[in-house]
Amino acid sequence: MSFKVTLILSENWTMTSARDLRALVDWAVIAEEEGVDSVMLSEHISLGPGADSEGRMANLRDYALPNNQDPATPWPSSLLLLSAIAARTTRIRLVAGAIIAPLRHPVQMAKDLATLDLLSEGRLIVIPTVSWHKDEYDALNVPFNVRGQLLDEHLAAWSVLWRETPASFAGKHYAFNDVYLEPKPYRAGGPLLYFGGSTLHDTLIRRIVQYGSGFNPLGSPSTADMERLARAMRAAGRELSELEMVGGTRGVFADPDSVAELEQGLGSVPRQADEGYTNFCIKPSQYTDDSTTIRSFCREVVARIGRV
Repeated sequence: MSFKVTLILSENWTMTSARDLRALVDWAVIAEEEGVDSVMLSEHISLGPGADSEGRMANLRDYALPNNQDPATPWPSSLLLLSAIAARTTRIRLVAGAIIAPLRHPVQMAKDLATLDLLSEGRLIVIPTVSWHKDEYDALNVPFNVRGQLLDEHLAAWSVLWRETPASFAGKHYAFNDVYLEPKPYRAGGPLLYFGGSTLHDTLIRRIVQYGSGFNPLGSPSTADMERLARAMRAAGRELSELEMVGGTRGVFADPDSVAELEQGLGSVPRQADEGYTNFCIKPSQYTDDSTTIRSFCREVVARIGRV
């Protein structure tokens, strides 16, 4: 079994300035050179006062989660940054994590993703989501309470737009006729789509079964939930083994100012490997404040996960 590493480039502002986006591109180049499989960038288009409605994270090195972040947290455009990374690399996979599809029109979204997939020669992975932040939807005048329906129509529309010319689609919220969307993605059928979430609910299972090539949960799904997913895959003529299972690491912080211990962060990897996970996400700023150590960090993590 070969295990992979995904380097999370979002939210590393304790290591580098949000004004220095070239640093993130440089880190991606180094990650590729050191054998990292993929880099991930997540997104918000905007935040509002409700972003910290449940209190802010105690340590800024922790993960930004629903309702725990300063509204002024920097979230540069992930697709633009991934385009810059695509132009500087040749092998490493590019993960557009937490793409909040309902905040755009599906034709625009399909075009941007197709262009990035073509630019990267098929290295793009997209994790579409509805997200959680109502203020963000309000800022863009998109109805929050139908965001799940909007995402479902995006997925169906992308499938048509990436395969057919001309393309037509008729949904409850979006409709278009005889659309010529060119150029098509590099991969036949479009970028790989992975899905994630904090709970493996029926809608998420349906999306995974219909469109998914990977599963990247937030947390650890129960055995019963994974069995439900496996049954749904089999019912659709698919196998759970078709999905790339993406796990992760999370540091434990002794206080608000200290980094976590890498040994502790990697401690859950063997258990996740036993559960079928083969790719593990890690955010460097959880374990170091020194940006000059990014090469040695990548090298160590790849070596240690490779020995699992």
